[in-house]
Amino acid sequence: MPTDALLARFLNELAPLDPVAVWAHGSLAGGDYQEGRSDLDLIAILDHPLKPSTARRLVALHRGLRTDPLAARLHCSYLAPGTQDAPNQRHLTWANDHVTRRPVTPVTRRELHDFGRVLHGGSPKDLLPEVTDQELAEFVVRDQREYWRPAVDKPDVWLQDIWIDVGLTTFARATVTLRDGRLTTKREALDLLPALGAPVQVVEDVVRRRYDDTVPSGVAPEGDWIDRRAELTRAYLGPAIDDLVTRYG
Repeated sequence: MPTDALLARFLNELAPLDPVAVWAHGSLAGGDYQEGRSDLDLIAILDHPLKPSTARRLVALHRGLRTDPLAARLHCSYLAPGTQDAPNQRHLTWANDHVTRRPVTPVTRRELHDFGRVLHGGSPKDLLPEVTDQELAEFVVRDQREYWRPAVDKPDVWLQDIWIDVGLTTFARATVTLRDGRLTTKREALDLLPALGAPVQVVEDVVRRRYDDTVPSGVAPEGDWIDRRAELTRAYLGPAIDDLVTRYG
């Protein structure tokens, strides 16, 4: 399997830095992974401070993986010693073919505890603090209120597949977390969306592009549908997010 080959290559390249652990979360760990369409979401725990020289080595490592067609979807955050207990700590992260810094969110931490896949070293349960139900719920509400709700008012971004797909599934997953106190996969989120009032034709479009083997990966829809899809999604998500935040905030 190409994904397994890339992960083995990544772990081999990372080995000289002596990581304490490497974990997968997201679709790869949750059983909803679609090769060539899903991201490879990883967390690596290092055993030494992340000095500039180490950061340069990590950037070079990821750039060297670019010969693999799946490498653009491999994202990894690197946690230095003593930073696992700081929920707002921004960690060096390689994502979307460039380096940035971002926190490991409560959703990611809960995923790692509930169904994280150990690729190397110790378990998340032994090395990563647990997330309380209250911490998880507060983050989910804040994410919907402060990130996704303002984004609804930016019409241009919703012309892109990624915003449609992630915006809808994140809202459905937030609903499940706040209502039932659990995490869910993108597949379950997509199945739930019509019952939550989402536009059925848009949900079907997402499902078709994510799961239909006859649809070439990365090929965007054409014509008036792009504009119509954006309008339908924004018209749904704005009031839906407002209601969710009012109910659980």
